[in-house]
Amino acid sequence: MSLARVFERLAGAGAPVEFTAYDGSRAGVPGAGIRFDVRSPYAVSYLVHSPGALGLARAYVAGMIDVSGDMYTALKTMQQVMGEVKPADKLKIVGSVLGDPLLRAAVTRRLDPPPQEAPVTRVSTFLRHSKKRDAKAISHHYDVSNTFYEWVLGPSMAYTCACYPEEHSTLEEAQFHKHDLVAKKIGLKPGMRLLDVGCGWGGMVMHAAKEYGVKALGVTLSKQQAEWAQKAIADRGLTDLAEVRHMDYRDVTETGFDAISSIGLTEHIGKANLPSYFAFLNGKLKPYGRMLNHTITRPDNLAPSMKQDGFINRYVFPDGELEGPGYVQQQMNDAGFEIRHQENLREHYARTLTGWCRNLDDHWEEAVEEVGDGIARVWKVYMAGCVLGFEQNWIQLHQTLGVKLDEKGASHMPLRPDWGV
Repeated sequence: MSLARVFERLAGAGAPVEFTAYDGSRAGVPGAGIRFDVRSPYAVSYLVHSPGALGLARAYVAGMIDVSGDMYTALKTMQQVMGEVKPADKLKIVGSVLGDPLLRAAVTRRLDPPPQEAPVTRVSTFLRHSKKRDAKAISHHYDVSNTFYEWVLGPSMAYTCACYPEEHSTLEEAQFHKHDLVAKKIGLKPGMRLLDVGCGWGGMVMHAAKEYGVKALGVTLSKQQAEWAQKAIADRGLTDLAEVRHMDYRDVTETGFDAISSIGLTEHIGKANLPSYFAFLNGKLKPYGRMLNHTITRPDNLAPSMKQDGFINRYVFPDGELEGPGYVQQQMNDAGFEIRHQENLREHYARTLTGWCRNLDDHWEEAVEEVGDGIARVWKVYMAGCVLGFEQNWIQLHQTLGVKLDEKGASHMPLRPDWGV
């Protein structure tokens, strides 16, 4: 059987996709808007020997499979196949290639994963989020290239879900609105002190300083992020108010902050560490201080919070763990925060990711030259896949607002939310 036909059998004969292969074989629907080009017989080896759909991802990242057409459309079209490759599918592949010596040899050879894949080391829950391991995991994803992130994220350099105030708002307008929404929810006023944990490239820190006259401290485990942020702070004349440090949030010694923002960090904390995480943040606040937790969540807590064999864990966020919104809120509550407001922004994250996908496509050749073909491919498939994830409610994004009460139980919160939409 031809190599292209192998992939057609995997996808199903009715899939509106064309398959071509290096051996000249073609299958599927001629002239379809989405075409998969198989560049190497060893793509079949990845399919057979990798768990689930990880083999397809490995073959794409390694350049053994190319995708012509929009990646989001390709993933949506091939959703069933890309979502899970079952053992029966692998038997189907093996049976298809037994008559071809080259393909049979490719199937029997087990390949090493592409170098872009983070090695999976299975350790106890207690050790998974040590300071040293967390620093390594963060560096894997964030210390890639600030230039690359500038192309993908745009001028805001905000690598978290934006909030679109209107249907036709731009990505930059939505990121500004997100930072402003957070600022209003935590009640920022001139002269206050803000702690922003997991601050990224300092977007929230600089927004608080510039727009609200707040003295803001941000901390990040990414050295490249901290260097970029400190330069941006100086370039914008905000050094008297804003600071970003390259450090673990657990090493912040200052206390008595008026407000705390945690935008996109909770995903990296780990389920077992959430109680101590929120207790630590609560201890950094003054009475009446507010804390806004902005985090990717999952719709329920029925499945494990981390899929170790999944593409995201191996290529994008090593050791990342997602919890349901109710569980996150419970841990905040038990740590001493009174919960005052919660909202789900999952549709906003789908739009945000669509903007990032567009930016990457616009800078594709430059991005490949900057970070290499493999990393650029990781980002292309990861972001397009996440658009689907948020659209179809596999994952969500929740902002949860808590306040630290005084000893008499007073909150100093407004009677009704005053932060708009």
